[in-house]
Amino acid sequence: MNKVFPSAAEALKDIVADGQLMAVGGFGLCGIPEALIDALRDTGVKDLTVISNNAGVDGFGLGKLLETHQIKKMISSYVGENKEFERQYLAGELELEFTPQGTLAEKLRAGGAGIPAFFTKTGVGTLVAEGKELREFDGDTYVMERSLVPEIALIKADVADRSGNLRFNMTARNFNPAAATAGKICVVEVEHIVETGELAPDDIHLPGIYVHRIVLNATPEKRIEKRTTRDRK
Repeated sequence: MNKVFPSAAEALKDIVADGQLMAVGGFGLCGIPEALIDALRDTGVKDLTVISNNAGVDGFGLGKLLETHQIKKMISSYVGENKEFERQYLAGELELEFTPQGTLAEKLRAGGAGIPAFFTKTGVGTLVAEGKELREFDGDTYVMERSLVPEIALIKADVADRSGNLRFNMTARNFNPAAATAGKICVVEVEHIVETGELAPDDIHLPGIYVHRIVLNATPEKRIEKRTTRDRK
């Protein structure tokens, strides 16, 4: 089965819509689907709820969708690198469901595994637990967290074969596999496409059964979120 689409725009045009719950892979700017984010912006869909560890930076990644006011709500762990995010949130223009990073990862993993909810100690006694069910196990209090099952998952991988089997590049794997398994429809952006059978079975990080559409972006920008250097004499 050939799952490759000629462009990011073609891969999205009949599946995205206003008001969707959407997961976007990446950690900071590492492993983000740059071309798919741009194509999503260009569709003009709005009122999106986006699950992503970060919200990009000003003018790049998900920051582009914030600039066009296409995102209604973020479900995130860290959003501190985006001034427009801060402005919209403080002005009441953007909703935020702040989620501890490990809890966010587990909410996606559970969604992909068909687990509707789970209990965790993380967040007990804090704002994170407000309005959620608490339960005691063996003398300790836990908070119940609902899993996440986005309608669309946009992810980034290094290599795909034409059946959708994926290999990620080191830390760029981050949230991408969890987002892919949780999404009802998964679209992946890759830097290399090979023929089915070229990837060794032990070299496949995510099987193609989770991937519905593939887009080639051979030359992503891969911007560095915060460049830090030391002075050299």
